[in-house]
Amino acid sequence: MNKQRAQEIAASPIMAHVTYNNTPVYIQNVSNVHDIARIFPLDEPQNEFDVDLSSLIEH
Repeated sequence: MNKQRAQEIAASPIMAHVTYNNTPVYIQNVSNVHDIARIFPLDEPQNEFDVDLSSLIEH
């Protein structure tokens, strides 16, 4: 996923269908410096972690 689209999804009030390793995730924010995003699985909101934007897929 490109950085601009990830930032749009993170800023939008509408939930987008995004997955990381086939797991639906929520994008909390996107780094302005690096190509990483802070995400968490939809069923585990307490499990936040950073991933490379290239590993996120929008469906």
